[in-house]
Amino acid sequence: MTDVARLAGVSHQTVSRVLNDHPNVKEQTRLRVRAAIAELGYRPNRAARALVTGRSQLIGVVARNSMLYGPASMLTEFEQAAADAGFAVSVGSVRELDRDSISAVVERHLDQRVAGLVVIAQVASATEALAEIPAEVPVVFIDGDPAAGRSLVTVDQVAGARAAVRHLLEAGHETVWHVSGPTEWFDSAGRIQGWRQTLQEAGREVPPLLSADWSAAEGYRAGQMLARMPEVTAIFTANDHLALGVLRALHERGRRVPHDVSIVGFDDVPEASYFIPPLTTVRQSFGDVARAALTLLLGQMKAEPGAADTVIVPAHLVVRESVAPPA
Repeated sequence: MTDVARLAGVSHQTVSRVLNDHPNVKEQTRLRVRAAIAELGYRPNRAARALVTGRSQLIGVVARNSMLYGPASMLTEFEQAAADAGFAVSVGSVRELDRDSISAVVERHLDQRVAGLVVIAQVASATEALAEIPAEVPVVFIDGDPAAGRSLVTVDQVAGARAAVRHLLEAGHETVWHVSGPTEWFDSAGRIQGWRQTLQEAGREVPPLLSADWSAAEGYRAGQMLARMPEVTAIFTANDHLALGVLRALHERGRRVPHDVSIVGFDDVPEASYFIPPLTTVRQSFGDVARAALTLLLGQMKAEPGAADTVIVPAHLVVRESVAPPA
């Protein structure tokens, strides 16, 4: 910075003001400093800046190591939103969201003097493990526990599931079967709640829940059982990969979709419109979630951290060709 100041013929403080976009710098001076920066190839030392300010332009993310569409998309969108705001992202991935694994990742982030933490916490164990984060550290949860009393951004899973089930009932089906995700996941629990509530409010029978993981293989396993039951005419799956497995099982048993069985998924993966038939599903806006989480985090950085703000992002039904009235 001293070299830049010498070349531009200004003070060290003026260079600092230009780098921080301070308004009290003449435009001619600003251009001269920028030219000196370009000529010297100067890059601000962010590590030194963090030592001076006590805070870096780095955000720490705690996430489960997962290739699932939802968590992976959420992480990608958050990294982009942070970059747009001038922040870098350090991702700490864990195989399991348990106390020891999460504590180790949080400690590494705090050693890096991160400006704040974002935790993609789909299960209760993650929320419990993060209870000991120092109160002065800005923290926002994505998909965490609504009852935890921490800043949270999540998709309205209950409303999304209700829209899916209502769509099937309005098509004329007597009831809707549900293939759920892992019941310990908050997202899965919300979708189960929305499915059950909608059937109960409509005075319909609530079939037994088929619990699975998030994979097409588990959807296929559940679909093999459902395909043998002639009374099954409508199925809501907790994600699109489960729906894909169910579709194959129904096809192998000669049950046509949507002529014999209608199906609705959740997520709207990029391939959903290319399923046979194109899949009706519930779309989550991961970009909206990421930007809302960043906004909450930046708000905590500027003010007192720890405010328990909650942002609920709506989910939207995407109607395609996998739903029809029962035969």
